[in-house]
Amino acid sequence: MSTFERIGFEDQLNIDTPEQVDLRFNVAGIGSRFVALLLDMLAISAVYLIEFFGILAFASTVPHVSGHTNLDTAGKWVLALFIFFQFLLYWGYFALFEAFWQGQTLGKRVMKLRVIKDSGRQITFFEALARNLLRIVDYMPALYLVGVITMVCNKRNKRLGDFAAGTLVVHERMDEQPLLYQTSTTILAPTALPMQTPWQQSVPSLFPADAIARLNTQDLLIIDTFFARMLDLPMETRATMAYRIAGQMATKMGQPLPEGNPERILESIAYQMRGSGRGF
Repeated sequence: MSTFERIGFEDQLNIDTPEQVDLRFNVAGIGSRFVALLLDMLAISAVYLIEFFGILAFASTVPHVSGHTNLDTAGKWVLALFIFFQFLLYWGYFALFEAFWQGQTLGKRVMKLRVIKDSGRQITFFEALARNLLRIVDYMPALYLVGVITMVCNKRNKRLGDFAAGTLVVHERMDEQPLLYQTSTTILAPTALPMQTPWQQSVPSLFPADAIARLNTQDLLIIDTFFARMLDLPMETRATMAYRIAGQMATKMGQPLPEGNPERILESIAYQMRGSGRGF
C-alpha cells in the first residue's frame, strides 16, 4: 500500500511493504526533471554531431549510381541514416541507461533522480522499454507539452510513459530521519535499491538454509537500505530499528531471534542470502 502527502514544498510518497516497513520517497518535480532532461539532451546532441560527421564520411564512400550525381546519392544515404540513428539514439539512450544504470540517465544522476516502480523497487528492462516507447507521445506536439500537462494533472508527477510502465521519478536523497515511535519500521530509502554493504568478510551463519529460503529480495533490500543509512541515524534510533527489523526477519523465517547485536544478525542474514545466490 502507498500513501501520498505534501511536506513543506515537496511531495512525499510512502510505500508500506508486507514486512511493515515504510519506504519514503520525495517525488521529483517538473523543474528537476526538466533540468535533467536538458543535461541528457546536451549529451545526446554531442553524440548527434559525432554521428552526423561519421555518416558524412560514410556517404563519401557510396558508389556512384547511374543517372544520379554522387551528391544526390550521398544525400539520400545521409538523410536516411541520420533519421534512423537519430531515433535509435534518442529512444535507446533513455531506455538503455534507465534499464542498466538502475533507473538513471546521465542527467538524472547529476540531478540525483531515479526511476523506480510504483512499488518502490528497481525498474526492469521492460519498464524502461515501456516508459520510453511513449516518450514520443509525451513530446507532442512539441517540448513535451503532453507530458507536462499530464504531470501537472496528477500528484505523482507522472507522464504517460510512467502510467504505462507503472513507474515514477523520485529524488535519490532525503533529509528527514526515521521516527522512533511508530507502528511500523521506517526506512528512508535514498534509492530504494540494494546497496553494497560490508559483509564481504566471513560472517557466521545464524539460521538454517531452509529458514533463509523463506526470505525474498525485498527483505534483502530492507536490510541493505538500513545499512546504507545507519551511520546517519541517532544511535538510539539505529538500535531500535535494527532490533525491529531483525525481529521481523526472524518471525518471517519462523525462527527465534538469536541473542546478540541485531546489526550482526542482519549482517548474517544478508550474508547467507547472498551466499545462497539469492542476493542482488
